[in-house]
Amino acid sequence: MAITAAMVKELRESTGAGMMDAKKALVENDGNMEAAVDWLRTKGLAKAAKKSGRTAAEGLVAVVVEGGKGVAVEVNSETDFVAKNADFQEMVSSIAKAALSVDDVDALKAADLGGKTVEATITDKIATIGENMSVRRMASIEGTNVVSYVHNAATAGMGKIGVLVAMEGGDEAIGKQIAMHIAAVNPAALSEADLDASVVEKEKQVQMDIARESGKPEQVIEKMIVGRMKKFVAESTLLNQQFVVNPDLTVEAAAKEAGATITGFVRLEVGEGIEVEKEDFAAEVAKAAQG
Repeated sequence: MAITAAMVKELRESTGAGMMDAKKALVENDGNMEAAVDWLRTKGLAKAAKKSGRTAAEGLVAVVVEGGKGVAVEVNSETDFVAKNADFQEMVSSIAKAALSVDDVDALKAADLGGKTVEATITDKIATIGENMSVRRMASIEGTNVVSYVHNAATAGMGKIGVLVAMEGGDEAIGKQIAMHIAAVNPAALSEADLDASVVEKEKQVQMDIARESGKPEQVIEKMIVGRMKKFVAESTLLNQQFVVNPDLTVEAAAKEAGATITGFVRLEVGEGIEVEKEDFAAEVAKAAQG
């Protein structure tokens, strides 16, 4: 029986198996869908489907720097326990290294990792470890000097927060201090010019509404808003923030003193922006009782 792309797609969606595994299952079972599902289950390749609905909000961010390029990759798991697993950490490290040669997360999922795609490797690991996992995000940066930092490191090069700083000039020491500042303060952008215009406008409207509650005249309010927006920019942009190592200086001024010009940064934090559904204990027991 001819195996069509539509059949492979259907089997993949119903089992969570990788494309090549789904195709092989269909070939081995002459296109019989039910038999192919059973074949995948016996090989341990359909277990991933049972895990795919679970929220993977834990995991690790790994950072790798090679030459003038740095990448940060977030790989999620369901529990922090798995993030401490040596096999999981080894996989995350390999994925991060593979990210050096691609431009986005879709290309990363399709990248080769020891004869399998990254996506297929993840599927295999789900079946082995028994938790949902995913390659969620990646970000890269280039510069004359790229420095990395990991906060709450689980092992070398990976932890809960990964930061990359690109600079012209400077050295490892100032780069590491700036990266630690970024990890702690989480700036929204490098400079005022890099801020999202919609975010700035929303903040301005909020400040306008707050100011109008005071009952002051519009001309007074306009002057108040100028000052408040200046403060907002100073607190939101890396170059204008007070340097945590020396609050008497802005980050830009501290970098300049060290002979560096910051050209960009990346900050990834595990689980950032993921909404985790929480259940009370009674609901959890009831759910388990229902099978």
